[in-house]
Amino acid sequence: MLEFSQDEYRIGGISALTLSEKYGTPLYVYDAKKMETQYKQLCKAFSKTKMKVHYACKALTNISVLKFFKSLGAGLDTVSIEEVQLGLLAGFEPTDILFTPNSVALSEINEAVNLGVQVNIDSISVLEEFGHQWGGKVPVCVRINPHLMAGGNAKISVGHIDSKFGISLYQMRHVLRIIDAYKMKITGLHMHTGSDILDVEVFLRGLDILLETAEDFPDLEYIDMGSGFKVAYKENDITTDIDKLGEEVSERFNAFCKEYGKDLTLVFEPGKYLVSESGTFLASVSVLKTTPTAVFAGLNSGMNHLIRPMFYDAYHHITNISNPSGISRVYNVVGYICETDTFGANRKLSEVRENDVLAFQNAGAYSFMMASNYNSRFRPAEVLIYEEKDYLIRKRETFEDITRNQIEMDFVQKEEEIIS
Repeated sequence: MLEFSQDEYRIGGISALTLSEKYGTPLYVYDAKKMETQYKQLCKAFSKTKMKVHYACKALTNISVLKFFKSLGAGLDTVSIEEVQLGLLAGFEPTDILFTPNSVALSEINEAVNLGVQVNIDSISVLEEFGHQWGGKVPVCVRINPHLMAGGNAKISVGHIDSKFGISLYQMRHVLRIIDAYKMKITGLHMHTGSDILDVEVFLRGLDILLETAEDFPDLEYIDMGSGFKVAYKENDITTDIDKLGEEVSERFNAFCKEYGKDLTLVFEPGKYLVSESGTFLASVSVLKTTPTAVFAGLNSGMNHLIRPMFYDAYHHITNISNPSGISRVYNVVGYICETDTFGANRKLSEVRENDVLAFQNAGAYSFMMASNYNSRFRPAEVLIYEEKDYLIRKRETFEDITRNQIEMDFVQKEEEIIS
């Protein structure tokens, strides 16, 4: 976990400056201990019911991270066949992987079936196609759109009536007719309303919708509530009350299981909640630039490495770890991409000097995963801190990585036609 003192910024017990010197910058560093703490906190909150955590690996799919969550006992939530393949490569049993794609061809879903993973279907047309091909031979889960507007940003709110995700709650009669026609076996009901949800009541309303719907499905084995738990981005930030959530959800879920006549499993699919706070992004200051209106701290990185501030208006706390006791000044922290890529505007930082290293918190989720080679820049290295030792888990890219899959064409230079 992050540790601060007057003189040193540490990640998992190791000096962040030492890591930046050893591996270079820009650099992603993840603290396995923080991941474990989050995982255990969630399990403890739901200790009064039969609950399973499926790590939503789209947040961070590095295979070492996947293996770590497997060692904790987690299952896996995947949204692409490639994530399924990564999960299998990491050692997850197919039955511990749930495949929840969106807008994919039936051929990709069939590939998942052939790999033995659980399939979650989120459209009526695909449900009908699936039923026509597989009938009751392959059990499936159905993703419901509960028509709940929830989440910290419109781009991460996925359970409202205009969302492309899930089958509308108002189309359940149609769903039941398809299931009956093809003798399908539905073993799970699923929903996910969004991310950064603070209000426990939103989860409870979603649970009530799922449980009411579940009464029409006699073969269920699990109810999947997705995730969306809010983590802290700023000091004293309000977060989802996991303990309260666990207490109230467990009570309602256990009561339903008694009425249903079967002990179902309650599934959650946290991604950001498990890895966001574990991650720190380190970047170096290449240039200080003063204009009539601002002082810019320009980094050896940009939105190609951390796009969340530009994409979601996300806040990442920034610390000058090279000069922690310096006088506080105001900076616009920006990147080197050839368009506006601002990490943070009007940020108070300890006086920044060229070559200083800045640390960005909450960089574990959707940070490296959304990185690109824009401007033909290399993607950073990744390091995992495990039991106070640092391990390189992804090499920094090279020019060869950028050109590896490109196929060069040869063009004959044409001589200019001379007009006499």
